[in-house]
Amino acid sequence: MLPDYLHSVEADHFAFIRVPKILLQNETFQGISAEAKLLYSLLFDRTELSNKNGWKDDQDRVYIIFTVAEIQENLNCGNKKAIQLLDELENKAGLIERKRQGLGKPNLIYVKSFYRAVDNSGERHFLKCQNDTSGSVKSTSQEVLESHSTKTDIKKTYLNDTDLSFLPGSEPKRIDDYKRYEEYFMDELEIPILMQDKSRDRETLEAILDLLAETCSSKRKTIRIAGDDKPIEVVKSRLMKLNSMHIQYVLDCLKENTTYVRDMKQYLLTTLFNAPVTIDSYYQSRVNHDFYGVHA
Repeated sequence: MLPDYLHSVEADHFAFIRVPKILLQNETFQGISAEAKLLYSLLFDRTELSNKNGWKDDQDRVYIIFTVAEIQENLNCGNKKAIQLLDELENKAGLIERKRQGLGKPNLIYVKSFYRAVDNSGERHFLKCQNDTSGSVKSTSQEVLESHSTKTDIKKTYLNDTDLSFLPGSEPKRIDDYKRYEEYFMDELEIPILMQDKSRDRETLEAILDLLAETCSSKRKTIRIAGDDKPIEVVKSRLMKLNSMHIQYVLDCLKENTTYVRDMKQYLLTTLFNAPVTIDSYYQSRVNHDFYGVHA
């Protein structure tokens, strides 16, 4: 007998494991197997129970206990496969960290932030770009250019036409700094892809792109963020850690804000600047709300 169709009312009666879209869409995780991504989602889901039960170390870090036997049962796989998936998450993706307890006790597992993994990956790639392009464009090898030409024609044109003036030790080759930063953020933040989603405000995305390019190309020594004057290099460094997930987070913050904003430009800049350090707690609170709402 074939299963019946699922009706919308019935869907509310089931519990679901949430797989973060970033694991499926971001290039940082392209080399990770689908089974490993599913296992990470199971481990991430378990952290909610551990957090509720107060399972934290002396550094206030939540840990879980998820044995190899549990992995075998949940994923219907063998012992060797379960261990392989754990190794993949820890050593290849850096998404978990295991701590041995000894004396036959199960390992403690620290589930790490997938957003932080993307940030760290971006920083590693950024440092590689810095080493590869620290000289003049003429002396840059064809292999280096090809290694940076993996996304769009915009990025190819950008890297071939000019040095990255924001890198330490490099000299600007063109007067139009604004245009270069605009092209950089257009590519890195995947603005054209975000604009394809009709649920997102195109004008707001354009405003974000303009604000980022304007701020990073500024000749001022300091930039005001939330009432504090911060060194321009500090601001640029933070803004250049942004990715498309941070932009989605900023858009969510704007949508949920119900208070009157007197200076929208300053509010938006502050939100962008703080995004890399506040995004984890924001989505964690949303997960907690969903979790406790379901189990209340």
